[in-house]
Amino acid sequence: MRPRTLAAAAVTALALTSVAACGSDDGDGDSKDVTLHVFAAASLTDSFTALGKQFEEDHPGTKVAFNFGPSSGLVEQIGSGAPADVFASASPTNMDTLVSDGDAKDPKTFATNSMEIAVPPDNPAQIGALGDLVGQGVKVALCQPQVPCGKVAAEVFANAGLTVKPASEEVDVKSVLTKVQLGEVDAGVVYVTDVLAAGDKVKGVEIPDTQNASTSYPIAALEGSEHAKEASEFVDLVLSADGAKVLEEAGFAKP
Repeated sequence: MRPRTLAAAAVTALALTSVAACGSDDGDGDSKDVTLHVFAAASLTDSFTALGKQFEEDHPGTKVAFNFGPSSGLVEQIGSGAPADVFASASPTNMDTLVSDGDAKDPKTFATNSMEIAVPPDNPAQIGALGDLVGQGVKVALCQPQVPCGKVAAEVFANAGLTVKPASEEVDVKSVLTKVQLGEVDAGVVYVTDVLAAGDKVKGVEIPDTQNASTSYPIAALEGSEHAKEASEFVDLVLSADGAKVLEEAGFAKP
């Protein structure tokens, strides 16, 4: 190979190396592409999905990957080492577990939620009040007792002095709502926000304030997150005026 050809090849190789290096770093040695893992209660699915899209628009190169489910189950996953950067719980109790284990600190409450009865649109069992849930042959779906929506429903029944034997105990509130939508049960006790999100797929039966109960939603960036900056910024979005607006539109109340 001629000397000039060798020199040209060397320059080309150097240029390619430089381009590859620029493509993998942002100048500080960190990759531009970030996947932020947010673990959140199932009842937050619609509102957090909307906030996730907003966050991605405001943070080019960042993707928000959600894991929605029962708060108690999400805590178990995090404790078992599942990759998570942010946790939003439907109950302070589950957040307290992570704080005690050193997986989270300084959680902030961003919303509250109360309960409502969901029935199929045609309401075949003619459910009009809590007392109707103990009627002969009435099938009721509830969340499992250890899940926040199950615990809050139990408080509602205690306030009303009722004993309700569920035909089905579901892993999370979305599963209860699905049972109602499919007509597999006559009623389900879910959050106000879930009835609103379901639209005309279910009919809501309000629970009087004297009998109702509520839960608080805390959020925190998790210790050991590989994306601490983005995790903190996502928490800030949820706590911001923009976040409050999205949550309010979904039916959540302010803390």
